[in-house]
Amino acid sequence: MTAIIVISALVVVLALCAFFGGSRSKYVVKRILLMFLTLFVIMTICFILIKLLPLPLVKSINKDVELQKAKYAQRGYYKPIMVQYFNFWKNVITEWNWGMGEQLYTDRAVWPVMMQKLPYTILVNLYSILIAIPIGLAFGIYAALKKNKWQDNVISTTVMIFTSVPSYVYAFLVQLFLCVKLRWFDLTIKSLDETPLFSWQMFVSMIPAVISLGFGVTARLTRYTRAELSEVLTGDYMLLARTKGLTKAQAISRHAMRNSMVVILPMIIGEFIGIIGGSLIIERIFGIPGLGNVFVDAISVKDYNFFMAETFFYTVIGLASGILTDISYGFIDPRIRMGSRK
Repeated sequence: MTAIIVISALVVVLALCAFFGGSRSKYVVKRILLMFLTLFVIMTICFILIKLLPLPLVKSINKDVELQKAKYAQRGYYKPIMVQYFNFWKNVITEWNWGMGEQLYTDRAVWPVMMQKLPYTILVNLYSILIAIPIGLAFGIYAALKKNKWQDNVISTTVMIFTSVPSYVYAFLVQLFLCVKLRWFDLTIKSLDETPLFSWQMFVSMIPAVISLGFGVTARLTRYTRAELSEVLTGDYMLLARTKGLTKAQAISRHAMRNSMVVILPMIIGEFIGIIGGSLIIERIFGIPGLGNVFVDAISVKDYNFFMAETFFYTVIGLASGILTDISYGFIDPRIRMGSRK
């Protein structure tokens, strides 16, 4: 019932925004409705494809094949796919029930388990983005101010390398040098039995994973900042600002930085949300008990319910990242008219 109330309230709010709002509100409503449609299509495709795979039957000392088959039959796994699909959405919408774990966390509700893992994923990604943003902005601004000089060439070459190399390569290098050679950090993070989640010890144990995730974000942010600020600095209005008596530093801080942020800030918003979906392999490598680790395990052992719930989570994160990035342009710069045909 809670899910029905939330969805109904959301639909009412969207309808009111579309009816009373201007072009901006209608554009936002349109994008959100398209997001729901895209989410529905993706979930449908994933559900059908995963259900076409055979149900895994594990025979061991504690698991009997016949008992597993009986449990699968009781939960409706042998019914036609469309019947299962209808029951899946009915359970999700009416009860927010994503089913029970079959191979992972056997017979435990899927969503509560995911909520227990979520703080690890959010924390490691939050640390990464908060550290990467100031470093990326600083290097990007410095490279733009030193354009075509040796400092710019060094930064641009380094950015190209870090952008091209996958994050898991950084992870292995970080483990090799910082954890194995120098022994500054442990190979895996500490467990909650040893130290609280929000503590200095837990932060220190997450530093190798944070560094590995932050390389790519820092490189992308440096590249965008350098490119946008370099273009702004060559604008005619910068020359006009200098002729009116502003110093170079004043012209850069008052005009160049402000105009370049129109493009950079939406990119930061997108990175802030989208990075949560980029830590799947990093969590696996460093043994972080987060959602990414569970997602990889769910795919490996074919746990349908965990796979569908995790797919829903990461799909929403990706779609929300794109929408917030597009919408933020209009709020950051009022001159941009969202949804306008002119």
